[in-house]
Amino acid sequence: MAGVTDAQPVDGKIVVDGVGKRFQSGSGTVEALRGVNFSVQEGEFVCIIGSSGAGKTTLFRIIAGLEEATDGTVWLDGEPIEGPGTDRGMVFQEYGLFPWRTVLGNVAFGLEQREMSKPARRERAERMIDLVGLGEFVDSYPKELSGGMKQRVGIARALAVNPEILLMDEPFGSVDAQTKQRLHAELLDIWRETGKTVMFVTHDVDEAVTLADRVVVLTGSPGSVHEVVDVDLDRPRARTDEAFAEYEERLRDAIG
Repeated sequence: MAGVTDAQPVDGKIVVDGVGKRFQSGSGTVEALRGVNFSVQEGEFVCIIGSSGAGKTTLFRIIAGLEEATDGTVWLDGEPIEGPGTDRGMVFQEYGLFPWRTVLGNVAFGLEQREMSKPARRERAERMIDLVGLGEFVDSYPKELSGGMKQRVGIARALAVNPEILLMDEPFGSVDAQTKQRLHAELLDIWRETGKTVMFVTHDVDEAVTLADRVVVLTGSPGSVHEVVDVDLDRPRARTDEAFAEYEERLRDAIG
């Protein structure tokens, strides 16, 4: 990764250290990110929010190792991220399921590249399917599932390889509001049960306040960190609470 320094500058499971990103386009150089700095502690649930064009997905892809930063470094456990790895499980808004595979086949896919026996792969996949509440659908195909169920398959698939970090890029953006609320509760249950570190990109302020321990607010073009907000609310969080509304207002003001 460009700009790698000798050592991780601060403590954290993930440390984003001076990350910048520039693209070449037909009209010249486009700067998507500039000087992005923040850290994520082990077991923490952190949301990244920002206005359109603030570089949320670009930053996500750099942390995932799918793109290289032009400047700066992303550190994971003190080592620079230099590409994708099984230490990071990814869930996207697009389900990305194989239509010709069952739920079990989709969840087990990542395990097929590992030295595991077929019974061990099946056992691990079935455990993750049970974890996301789809035990009755192991033999179903994606076309037989609702949008929310498909996304739960995606979460189970990401968890099956036992990553240290769960990276989620607007995973609930294409489901209806009622399903989204249910998925929020289920995701928080999974997070508590597994102890995973979660980084969750969203444009939805309500979603960020519902889920996060801390919220990283990206603003501007190029995107940079405007503020990192600690969400000091007990879970489960009620949207009707005055304190919840105050956090929503603070984050909306920060986004601008």
